[in-house]
Amino acid sequence: MSLEGKTVLVTGAGKGIGRATAVMLAGRGAKVVAFSRTAADLDSLVADIGCLPIVVNLADAEATRAAARAAMPVDFLVNNAGATILESFLDTSVESFDSLMAVNTRAPMILGQEYARDRIGRGLGGAVVNVSSNASWMGWADHAAYCASKGALDAMSRVMANELGRHGIRVNCVNPAITLTPMAVKAWSDPVKAEPMLRRMPLGRFVEPEEVASVILFLLSDQAAMINGVTMPIDAGFAVN
Repeated sequence: MSLEGKTVLVTGAGKGIGRATAVMLAGRGAKVVAFSRTAADLDSLVADIGCLPIVVNLADAEATRAAARAAMPVDFLVNNAGATILESFLDTSVESFDSLMAVNTRAPMILGQEYARDRIGRGLGGAVVNVSSNASWMGWADHAAYCASKGALDAMSRVMANELGRHGIRVNCVNPAITLTPMAVKAWSDPVKAEPMLRRMPLGRFVEPEEVASVILFLLSDQAAMINGVTMPIDAGFAVN
């Protein structure tokens, strides 16, 4: 899966799945345009892979659109950045709901629009991977706003795949279960908490960021030329148990 000579925009590239994806892309010969709201994370990523860093808060719609336009042209787009707030349904605030929809759903829409307009204007196809979650179809307690935002991302991605596919731009989602990002390692380090979840995963372990990144790279590549509009579980078999 060589991506030599290709340029890929990755949001949320400073940590976790986004960083693993950026590093893997660079290893395949791609030039990475890296979005993050944390300058220090981008500085360390530049030192590692020599990417083009852009600091942006994706909760800000105008800043997101400006950053997207500044990043063009790119060959591929990975909408990875995401946020979560843990509140019970009865305690979910309008502010929390709006905040997660802004980052997890609206920002991928804006980035997808600017990317697709640029590609269509150049008469070129392309590929988008939106990083969703198995929370898009699971009703996790205390995740009402997060589950809603990821379900909306999946639904929007199907429309993107339908409309943009007619211009040669494929759009797919990856939907990982618990992935051992630095934040998740802390959250799931307690064996008592982790054990019931691991029982639901036939392969018996949580997902590593690099395992999600490898699927993202596949979906960007020509090897996935006829895959469009899917929501790809990366969950150790969680969905079948």
